[in-house]
Amino acid sequence: MLIHPWDAAHGEGEWRDWLSRHDFGQLAVNGPAGEPPWVQPMHFRYDPEPGPYGRALTHLARPNPLWRALEANPTVLLSVVDDYVYVPGHWTAPEGAPSEHGTPTSYYAAVQLRCTARLVDDPAEKAALLNRQVAHFQPEGGTAQVAPGEAPFGRMLSGIRVLSLEVTDVRAKFKYAGNKPQEIQERVSERLAERAGPGDLSARAHQQRRRTRG
Repeated sequence: MLIHPWDAAHGEGEWRDWLSRHDFGQLAVNGPAGEPPWVQPMHFRYDPEPGPYGRALTHLARPNPLWRALEANPTVLLSVVDDYVYVPGHWTAPEGAPSEHGTPTSYYAAVQLRCTARLVDDPAEKAALLNRQVAHFQPEGGTAQVAPGEAPFGRMLSGIRVLSLEVTDVRAKFKYAGNKPQEIQERVSERLAERAGPGDLSARAHQQRRRTRG
């Protein structure tokens, strides 16, 4: 992922705040020799601790072919992308130039977590991590706790494996045309507000926030 200076996160706090509000991404794992990487869409819970970058928790079915690849090479990449929109070229034309000379582009936020995967099979630890993950998605409760050997989920524990992804590095990009002249940024901001389609207002909020910070 290319990160220009104007796309880089404004400090660690920016990507941490953004990631704290996201819990679905794609896990890229090195495939067997001669095959492309394998990619698994998944929900996850991000914990800012332990370590300098924290960890992500998830679980997958035991028959998933990713386990074989993870055992061979535990270095993985968790990619999270959101707040993306397409910006038409005629929105970005320089002042005084024909509108059709504007360059179409994309706006998006992306955080990539390089991780070392740890596979968890111990029933007690697996249950504790599963309960932690569910608590993130259902803080209101409503689902029974997982406990080894106890109903209703104890017998299902053997059918899944838990994945603890210890984050070793983070790359973050907020691509919202921070290098463009103010008049173009203002024009795009107005058009996003007018269009108000999926992702437009979130992208606009990022653009305005980053313009304010400079």
